[in-house]
Amino acid sequence: MAKLTVKDIDFKGKTVLLRADFNVPQDANLNITDDTRIQATLPTIKYILGQGVKKLILMSHLGRPDGQIVAKYSLKPVAMRLKELLAQDVLFLSDCVGENIKKEIDSSKEKVVLLENLRFHAEEEANDAGFARQLASLADVFVNDAFGTAHRAHASTEGVTHFLKSAAGFLLEKEIQYLGNAVQNPAKPFMVILGGAKVSDKIGMIENLLPKADAIIVGGGMAYTFLKAQGKQIGNSKLEKDKLDLAKSILEQAKSLKKEIILPIDNLVVDKIEANAKTEIVGEEIPEGKIAVDIGPKTIKLFEDKLKSAKTIVWNGPLGIFEMDAFSQGTREVANFVSNLKATTIIGGGDTAAAIVKFKLESKMTHISTGGGASLEYLEGKTLPGVAALSDRTEGRGLASDSQSHK
Repeated sequence: MAKLTVKDIDFKGKTVLLRADFNVPQDANLNITDDTRIQATLPTIKYILGQGVKKLILMSHLGRPDGQIVAKYSLKPVAMRLKELLAQDVLFLSDCVGENIKKEIDSSKEKVVLLENLRFHAEEEANDAGFARQLASLADVFVNDAFGTAHRAHASTEGVTHFLKSAAGFLLEKEIQYLGNAVQNPAKPFMVILGGAKVSDKIGMIENLLPKADAIIVGGGMAYTFLKAQGKQIGNSKLEKDKLDLAKSILEQAKSLKKEIILPIDNLVVDKIEANAKTEIVGEEIPEGKIAVDIGPKTIKLFEDKLKSAKTIVWNGPLGIFEMDAFSQGTREVANFVSNLKATTIIGGGDTAAAIVKFKLESKMTHISTGGGASLEYLEGKTLPGVAALSDRTEGRGLASDSQSHK
């Protein structure tokens, strides 16, 4: 990696500002229902604490408060969970900037401090330089371990790097390593599985990976725009009418590159999308009035036959409405199959990661991305501002001894 990482920094006696992704799901009583994102950054937190730091200041966003103080988006429950996971006191502060915050940090006996939700300030998402400077003034060095927000140029991801030496945490480094290899130097055969509702969400990824991949397997709602583009009947299935020409051009491009785009050959269909709906399996042509909600058994076998020789697999998007058990078989069976292959298996964040967790297969995948939008943009070949802004390795290693810009 061309950027500084935590292993390149001497943290001894320093105050460290760490951007984490603690945007965790909660129930109506504000209990955290899944702490995966907190767990994912623990290796970086524990490593920094083990380096003799003076203080570790953690910051994150939660939800979309849009620059307002919204009680349900407070990070207080995260502070409580961190205290349990780290088995040490965590000081939770009522804001993230200001003279009082600085004083509380300086006078605190706790080594770990968690700031209140960054997005309670509109300046965070606006990447306001003054707000970024205030955050940076709290510490001697900055570490970004929030891959899930690395595609956003916010004050806490891009702005602070103008005022502090900046390094990647272990999670961010791992994301870039796996996703970067998949984009730039994948072991062959390289297969891509794409699903989800819309072709429009995956255009950039298809265009970037089609020349590199040996085949692209397409399921989920987006498959039906491609099938319609081939002249197939799709009934009432998901269709992006304004993307039909684009789907045709992608199919033609694949043909000219001698690359396969593999589409469903049978489908699970219903009259209406309900958990107890009557289902039936139909072929490539979907009868009028029917809605495809999952791939069928012949398609599952076709996909598995194509995947069995793969050395690298990137998967972004479920193959059916996996959240409803009756429509989850395609995603589940292909996930099971992929998890048992001797291949590097990289799971894009968001719904794909949620499906893998639902099927309890996370330990059998090589890498599950913690960032939905960020992983998608990286696989599209885009530069992520939160990564690009970090200090370059060529700037030298060692002490982060001042708070001046190292960029």
